[in-house]
Amino acid sequence: MMVPPNPVSTASASSVPVISIERAEVQSLTVAEGFVNKIARDKLAVKEIVVEPVIPAVSEAPAAGTPDPGTAQAIAKSMLTARGMGADQYNCLVSLWNRESGWNVYAMNSSSGAYGIPQALPGNKMATAGADWATNPATQIAWGLSYIEGRYATPCGAWAHSENNGWY
Repeated sequence: MMVPPNPVSTASASSVPVISIERAEVQSLTVAEGFVNKIARDKLAVKEIVVEPVIPAVSEAPAAGTPDPGTAQAIAKSMLTARGMGADQYNCLVSLWNRESGWNVYAMNSSSGAYGIPQALPGNKMATAGADWATNPATQIAWGLSYIEGRYATPCGAWAHSENNGWY
């Protein structure tokens, strides 16, 4: 028995993937001792289906606004400014840590044990930034920014990774 071939997918760096489908004109089936039943089919044209590539959207972080003086967000904005980063990076950081901890210095993930504003895992990693890592937002933010710079270069890099993967 003749079976139509599988669809063939082709792609190159400069083209959109195209799927071609071809079907046989005639199929035959041998039933018993040389009896052949031929089944004729209408001719089918080869179809090309253009498949647009799916690129995951990375949403831009919403504007965070101006933090109240003395809050963890104000501390973070000051530290980012000292590193030469602007409002775009601040907006990404606010969105990232809103998602991770709500900017709660005591936030703890009960399933993973991640702790603090940046959700360090384990939390005591932040001791490299200061002995008061468990209670001081400035210590946690300093550690978190160093972690982000080492792994993602910028808060917006960490935000994009979090948007695409659900974690950073």
